[in-house]
Amino acid sequence: MSNQRMSMLISGKVQGVYYRASAASKAAELGVTGYAKNLPDGRVELVAEGPRSALTSLRQWCGDGPPAAEVDRVDTTESAATGEFTSFETR
Repeated sequence: MSNQRMSMLISGKVQGVYYRASAASKAAELGVTGYAKNLPDGRVELVAEGPRSALTSLRQWCGDGPPAAEVDRVDTTESAATGEFTSFETR
């Protein structure tokens, strides 16, 4: 099974609510690599690579986020994996 890449821009109340740390925990649980980082405009950028089923599960989780988050929108693009990541990190 080949890996895929999913890039997401998450909007809403997603900074200051442990969104990135929670996303990293979920990604590790799913065996996904990549990163999550805060953007200056208040969104979180998340880029993940792994099996399609794991990415789909992560995408579903991102729609809810951790308990304190209020996710309004998740814009998602998919592409081929680059293999550039060895783990999932917060930036």
